[in-house]
Amino acid sequence: MKGNVGILDNKSSGCVVSELKGNISVGCTLSVISALFLLYAYDHLKRELAKVSKFRLLVSVDGDRDEFFKNLPGNNWDRHLRNRLDIPRIARECAEWLKQKCEVRELPSTIHQNLIHLSYLNSDEQLAIVGSSFFTTDGLGIVPTESYHMSTCFRGSEEAHGLISWFDELWASANNSSDFEASLQEALSRVYSDKSPRQIYFLTLLNLFRDFIGELEEDSIIKSQTGIKGTQIWQRLYKFQRDGVLGAINKIERYNMCIIADSVGLGKTFEALAVIKYYELRNDRVLVLCPKKLRDNWTLYTINDKRNILAPDRFNFDVPNHTHLTRVGGMSGEINLGTLNWGNYDLIVIDESHNFRNNPSRKDESLTRYSRLMNEIIKAGVKTKVLMLSATPVNNRMNDLKNQVAFIVEARDNALKDSGITSIEQTLKMAQARFNAWLKRGDRERTTASLLETLNFDYFKLLDLLTIARSREHIEKYYDITEIGKFPERLKPVNIKTDIDTKGRFPDLEKIGASPQFVGELWLGQISKLMK
Repeated sequence: MKGNVGILDNKSSGCVVSELKGNISVGCTLSVISALFLLYAYDHLKRELAKVSKFRLLVSVDGDRDEFFKNLPGNNWDRHLRNRLDIPRIARECAEWLKQKCEVRELPSTIHQNLIHLSYLNSDEQLAIVGSSFFTTDGLGIVPTESYHMSTCFRGSEEAHGLISWFDELWASANNSSDFEASLQEALSRVYSDKSPRQIYFLTLLNLFRDFIGELEEDSIIKSQTGIKGTQIWQRLYKFQRDGVLGAINKIERYNMCIIADSVGLGKTFEALAVIKYYELRNDRVLVLCPKKLRDNWTLYTINDKRNILAPDRFNFDVPNHTHLTRVGGMSGEINLGTLNWGNYDLIVIDESHNFRNNPSRKDESLTRYSRLMNEIIKAGVKTKVLMLSATPVNNRMNDLKNQVAFIVEARDNALKDSGITSIEQTLKMAQARFNAWLKRGDRERTTASLLETLNFDYFKLLDLLTIARSREHIEKYYDITEIGKFPERLKPVNIKTDIDTKGRFPDLEKIGASPQFVGELWLGQISKLMK
């Protein structure tokens, strides 16, 4: 042991696991206070732990045993370790080791300090590590994390002797009941026991659709007291459109955004109007950004006009054009762009959002529509929700989605980390690389099915989290189309070929010789006749 006192932060100042590996010796006693005990931490140290003569584990769970047992197979930092699919083996080995060398006691209340203490046979040397480090892979510094840990390591000092005395007092006051050890062994057996195919199947379904169970039940999503179900726009929606609205509201409430990417003709505008009305009924201020050519499609529903079939709903959203984002003055209808408070909108609806898939950089640092939307509307002012409408959010590059998603997450690459997407940028880059490799395949291998098998799972998860995309075939398959009637059939385009003129004053092209000089003289002659 070098030095008496040291700081361990599991980064530049040393790792807890390195101290344990370097100081556990044959015949020593290991005493631990921790609210968590993870199997992958045991697995990483199992060679060293096999040397100890005794292991005392003082569990500080404050009565919440289920949480302790649920975390045995690992946490979010152990995702790459769980992918090895060896947790049953580790659980079985750990159970045997605990039976041989471990005694477990449960504290009646929570202790806000963790302790790892080593004492040696026939020696006064001791080592104690006290601080924030749980007996987990991240707490011990086995896996790199973004979390900050701070522990103090005492080597052979009076503090180390004092800490083991403190541990012994807690150990004596703890519940010395065998039922906790039995419960721990039972929890481990559930991890390593064989599972029936039926159980595996239903467990897989549960984890795949955990976030979506019951999400399309109207009352669980929309706050019925807003009165949305009594509005004109809600009454005019078909069943599949209402489901789209419910799904969009659900995603907006969960992730602060949604992209509605339904096929052309399925009513994205009406779905967006229903979402807008829902938030207007909650007294939210709404901004709609659209191309100039579509402006009248939106402003019609905000004015007192006979053509406004939704007049009773009294929509009150603002409608600047996409191009108005680059202007610092002037008028957009009744909106004064020079005094408009861009940062005071609770919900932004972006029609034809694929127009924002590029983020052009300019050397003169002049204002771009992308930069204003990001910096002065979404990031600035009140917390802003985003709804995007586009039939083609991805054009010819998987990365087309990147800049659109950036609006939603305010350019934070790890914004969806809690949902399993560690890096949005890396997810899209990997999808693009695999798409490029798929393009190089032969015609027979370059199929839709092979593309779906090629793309990374995280890419599909990203789409599931943030987008609603349905085709006419989807609607016909999963909805009763007697309500809306059959979709019109798309006819193949007909090529119409006409002669060079309709009055026959010029000779047919196929009769003209191949000589450029002849053709030139012929055309000049015909033009001269027409000019006379």
